[in-house]
Amino acid sequence: MASLKEIRTRISSVKTTRQVTSAMKMVSAAKLKKAQDAILQIRPYADKLHEILSSIGSSLENSDESVYTQQREPEKVLLILISSNRGLCGAFNTNIAKTAYELALTKYNKQLKTGQLGFLIVGKQGEKYLKLKKMPIVGHANDIFDPLTFEHTSKLASNLMADFIEQKYDRIELVYNQFKNAAVQICTAEQFLPVEILADQEEAAASLDFIYEPTKEQIVEELIPRSLKIQIYRALLDSNAAEQGARMTAMHKATDNATDLIKDLTLTFNKARQAAITNEILEVTNGSEALNG
Repeated sequence: MASLKEIRTRISSVKTTRQVTSAMKMVSAAKLKKAQDAILQIRPYADKLHEILSSIGSSLENSDESVYTQQREPEKVLLILISSNRGLCGAFNTNIAKTAYELALTKYNKQLKTGQLGFLIVGKQGEKYLKLKKMPIVGHANDIFDPLTFEHTSKLASNLMADFIEQKYDRIELVYNQFKNAAVQICTAEQFLPVEILADQEEAAASLDFIYEPTKEQIVEELIPRSLKIQIYRALLDSNAAEQGARMTAMHKATDNATDLIKDLTLTFNKARQAAITNEILEVTNGSEALNG
């Protein structure tokens, strides 16, 4: 059994750790409220903008007229992995990095083998995982969270659109954690470019008859870049809210575990202390009997 001093030192150490995890939990809770409000506010706007774009785009005679909707054979593919710059958030980073890694091995295995697949990393933690797996990393944007604003993220979206137009990549996909609640994050992979017009949206658009001013083509060309910038911004807001929720949950569990450990150590300390006192009493008693004898 460990000595009383060792147990006392360990109790003190765990109490210090509990103070840290409790503080981190409160900080994450405050950040989560702000991040959650941001993503919940932008979702209706992003969904409606995408609905309008799909409705107009699907009604065009040739949906491939736009440079952003051209469907090409995906010979060169870019995967954008959105993780976090800091750890201590449970399996948040590991799960999304695994999702991107498995996507590369399955869906884009051909491009990976021919060297036509690249990763753009947002977040230092995801970069660490992919480096261990020796995945091809072509760039990173770890500073995009500071600050996380639409103006800041629009630069990234503009660069990606330019790369697609210049045919540097034939397909670009986003891989990120979608925020559901503080305890649940959904690993999501969605196509960024080219913009897809779904069949059911084409049927819905066919039943509508609107007069457009200016032309449909001009409206689509204006809406697509705006929609793509919103898509990037929304994915980053989703990931940020999911990160804060995951960290708050992880720190809450760590604080509870520290509390349980302190209780167990305190019980062990009391037992050891009681045993030490009993031994001392026995020694005094035996010594007294020996003197009297």
